[in-house]
Amino acid sequence: MKGLLAFTAGMILWASVFYRYVEGWSWLDSIYFSVVTISTVGFGDFSPETAAGKIFTIFYIIVGLGIFVTAATTVADTILSQDDKQEDN
Repeated sequence: MKGLLAFTAGMILWASVFYRYVEGWSWLDSIYFSVVTISTVGFGDFSPETAAGKIFTIFYIIVGLGIFVTAATTVADTILSQDDKQEDN
């Protein structure tokens, strides 16, 4: 589980660095957009303006969505399995 969460955090960091330098956004805006995009919330308050940013975002969504869902599911399964163990005791 730790590896999957680290990988997810790494993807968010990687995307944030990309948006910081390619789109010219602040660090906060870059991290915010990376998290909102990978979690499929998509408020729409930011969007890439460059062709490179748009192409990157397409791939980031396709790859990142699966990884984010897997990480969220793994965390939920871990929490639920701990609850089951406590009920058995």
